[in-house]
Amino acid sequence: MCLAVPGKIVKIEGDTGEIDFGGVIRKANITMVEAKVGDWAIVHAGFAIEIMDEEDAEETLRLWNEVLDSEHTSVR
Repeated sequence: MCLAVPGKIVKIEGDTGEIDFGGVIRKANITMVEAKVGDWAIVHAGFAIEIMDEEDAEETLRLWNEVLDSEHTSVR
């Protein structure tokens, strides 16, 4: 199973972007998308595969947090 969590591109060097996933920075190849610093990207297997707007990224993160919160409270 793959999870598609958006991250914000904080730095670009050549074909590599540094992506911030809520404070965790990971590098990803950005050759498959037209990316710039400040864009939100979906990364799979080390490649940015889609650029999304900030509103969609924030909504996706909100929904993921809802799922995680409900899982956390159901374990108690």
